Amino acid sequence: MKAYVYGANGAAIGDVAKPSPKGTQVLVKVSACGLNRADLGMTKGHVHGSAGGLGTVLGMEWAGEVAELGPDARGVKVGDKIMGSGSAAFAEYTLADHGRLFRTPSNMNFEEAATLPVALATMHNAVVTNGALQPGQSVLIQGASSGVGLMAMQIAKFKGAKLVIGSSTDATRRGRLREFGADLAVDSSDPGWVDQVLEATGGEGVDLIVDQISGGVANQNLKATKIKGRIVNVGRLGGTHGDFNFDLHAARRINYIGVTFRTRTIEEIREIFAEVRTDIWAAVESRKLQLPIDKVFAFDDIGKAFEHMEANRHLGKIVVTL
Repeated sequence: MKAYVYGANGAAIGDVAKPSPKGTQVLVKVSACGLNRADLGMTKGHVHGSAGGLGTVLGMEWAGEVAELGPDARGVKVGDKIMGSGSAAFAEYTLADHGRLFRTPSNMNFEEAATLPVALATMHNAVVTNGALQPGQSVLIQGASSGVGLMAMQIAKFKGAKLVIGSSTDATRRGRLREFGADLAVDSSDPGWVDQVLEATGGEGVDLIVDQISGGVANQNLKATKIKGRIVNVGRLGGTHGDFNFDLHAARRINYIGVTFRTRTIEEIREIFAEVRTDIWAAVESRKLQLPIDKVFAFDDIGKAFEHMEANRHLGKIVVTL
């Protein structure tokens, strides 16, 4: 079958063997895939958790139809339209655990469905489960113009946040954050952004920061979080290392939480998907929670899709169709 594989000369389309489902796995006939930042790194040879390196079929987010079931797979049947996440998504067929997928709503096409699994699972876990956001609280989403960032703001608003702040260093994208739930948009590259957050919160700071930047904004985040607030470290687009004011962290008694799917067990991931289905799936079906598609590429042009992502001028998801 056709797949996008990282090889000795970089990432390219090639032929690989069609996989067969085992145990609780489902074989999916892929119709569309969403691109993510981790995919971009893996096209350059970076390792993401246990995935990456020579011979890796790339991709982690897809929508399609159930083609075959493993002997222990439950909850779906052949022909069902589904979306989910896992490794080796950029291919005509991929495998997924039966607990790591969602049923595609009838009012949603494959391209739209392919934008959602990673964002829903990542940000429900960050905002609701680990972030413990309560109705009436305030939240700042660092890196809000990414697909997962846009979803985080929407989930926060849906769960009753009284103030949602989003950050973006791009003026055009920052100007559009209100369309996705932001009450205030700030530029995290502007040293004055902390003062803006404090002003908007009566000098206290936000209850929760969901941070996709890390690196150089770590100490600013501490200043912008209220006493006994929470910071959930989801991403490190601004760097994996930086100065950290331990005294300020202690003085403000901030609960600083790190999350990643890379070290989660399949049982933990199944629980995250189940929580999404229980808590916010009605809002997905009603289209209250959705992501814009920036551009759609044919699978044969997947290299151009990654060039578009690397240019970093898009808002919303980049999708590849098979």
